[in-house]
Formats: sequence, C-alpha cells, structure tokens
Amino acid sequence: MFKHILISTDGSKLAAKGIKAGVKLAAALGARVTGVYVSAPWTTPMYSEGVVYGPINSPQEYKRAAERAAKKALAAIEIEAQAAGVACGSVHVTADQPWQGILKAAKAKKCDAISMASHGRGGLGGLLLGSETARVLAHSKLPVVVTR
Repeated sequence: MFKHILISTDGSKLAAKGIKAGVKLAAALGARVTGVYVSAPWTTPMYSEGVVYGPINSPQEYKRAAERAAKKALAAIEIEAQAAGVACGSVHVTADQPWQGILKAAKAKKCDAISMASHGRGGLGGLLLGSETARVLAHSKLPVVVTR
C-alpha cells in the first residue's frame, strides 16, 4: 500500500500522537518514514520609537533558533521510528505557511502518503483559527492520514 510516509510535526504534544500513529502505520505496512518540521522564513522585527519588538533580532539568530526547534521536534520522530524498527529520515523546510512546507517536503521526498495530527476543531474555532491539517487535506494529491 504505502511505501514512504511523511510525518509532520510542530513539536507539540498533539503532534506526538500523530507521530506515534504514523510510525505505527509505517511499521504495519513495512514502509519508511520521513519527518518534516516547517519553519516560517525570517521577517524583520518591528521597530517603534527605537524599541525592537521580538526576542530574535538577526537572521542568523533566527536560523539557529529554528534549527534547534526542528532538531528537537524531529528527534521525537526518529526515536519513535527507531523503537519500532522503521527506517526514518527527516527534513527541515522553510515556508510561508506550514501546509505549503508539508506538501513541498512530501513532493521533494517522493512520499506516497502524509500522516499528521489535528486538533479536530470544528465550527467557529476551526473557522477563526484555521487548520493546517484542513489545508493539507484540501491541497494534497496524496492520501492524508489524520490522527485526533
């Protein structure tokens, strides 16, 4: 069925549920996994009256912080995959929107399915907050396995 599953993470507890489900699916199918973490591109901090707003004030600092966050989040996928005996790779992508980065990584790595977690917000909460999972579902040509 699936031979290469992309598992997305943002490092949250909810994403950990999606990681476990994605790795379990890969183990059952004899598939390999690739973990993806998406960072937003660097944006210049806002200045007002000589005061800088934002904890990170240079592109280099931002890049280091994003790489640290990605490494930590992707380690969870690598550990889970190793424990399950599943071949695993990982990729850190930069994109304006997380859903775009997830789809970009799936295409670049030639994955045949995507596994991710969802908050399962419906109604007004889903409308106001939006959902990266919903956007992946709407734009993906690949099957998407969603864990709630």
